[in-house]
Amino acid sequence: MMAVFMEATQRAGVTDRVVSYHSSLGVLEWPAVVFDGVRYPGVSELAALQSSAFGVPADQHVEVTRTLPGPDGTRMPHSLLTEIAAYGRFPRMGSPYCRKAAKESVVSAAWTPMVTRMKRELGRPVRILKVMGLRSDEGPDRKKRPALRTVQSNSARVVDEWLPVKEWSTAAVKEWHATARVPYCWTYDSVPGAGDWAGTSRCSCSLCVYASRRDTLLSSGRRPRLADLYAEVEQARGDSFRADWRLTDLIRHAKICGAPDPGIICPDDGPEFAELQAQVRAALKLEARKLPDLARDGGRALCSGCAAQH
Repeated sequence: MMAVFMEATQRAGVTDRVVSYHSSLGVLEWPAVVFDGVRYPGVSELAALQSSAFGVPADQHVEVTRTLPGPDGTRMPHSLLTEIAAYGRFPRMGSPYCRKAAKESVVSAAWTPMVTRMKRELGRPVRILKVMGLRSDEGPDRKKRPALRTVQSNSARVVDEWLPVKEWSTAAVKEWHATARVPYCWTYDSVPGAGDWAGTSRCSCSLCVYASRRDTLLSSGRRPRLADLYAEVEQARGDSFRADWRLTDLIRHAKICGAPDPGIICPDDGPEFAELQAQVRAALKLEARKLPDLARDGGRALCSGCAAQH
């Protein structure tokens, strides 16, 4: 998306107006890893590298994240998993609150100082072109999404959304990456640097409620401590990770029946993970804001082997 979009801005002579944003998911993102002596960047670092590679100055790349007041009065990161624990329900296809709460709303809020300043200078609503890399191949909801639409219009701002690579196939994306200026995220491969696209098929939250069963098995193998924390939320709140199966059962399934070779395991033993764990467990001690929306088939066995050991 950055490559296609930046080519368009160069033709239009408006490259200096571009600001790139990365809405960080913190610990829930794929982290940087070292494999066979080579360091592979995590998602946030990779977003900055990609932005720079396509001509956006470093001071025009902005990383934002959702925050809450800390004990000393400063702001501290508020994880999406903490929000899920507090809310009491996991996001669903019909209620994808994670996308808005952790992504779009955070970026939109980051525009406010710029909008306030520019509206005063221009004397009219500020026009913003919001550009994203969503593609039709990524799911039926994204296939239905128009390539160009107005998503917000008020006295302060008019926001148009453009999806310049909406019709790019997954195969075309992989072919393009063969000669790209920056690498893709390591999690797409069986092991970092393999170049085989045999890892996870998506790179959003490490454990995403919209991911396939194979992706979730692979992600749980790569980040077992994080998977256990998600399962802890699932068990405490009574809701299921997905509408058709529970992460708790999937972890048990992996132990009994096997799972894809993770290739690499992230230790998740740093202070950031400890803070996430503390936040989540504190949220679980409080009453949930919503009653659990139990899965239709929550707790069912995933295969005959699991059923025999249930």
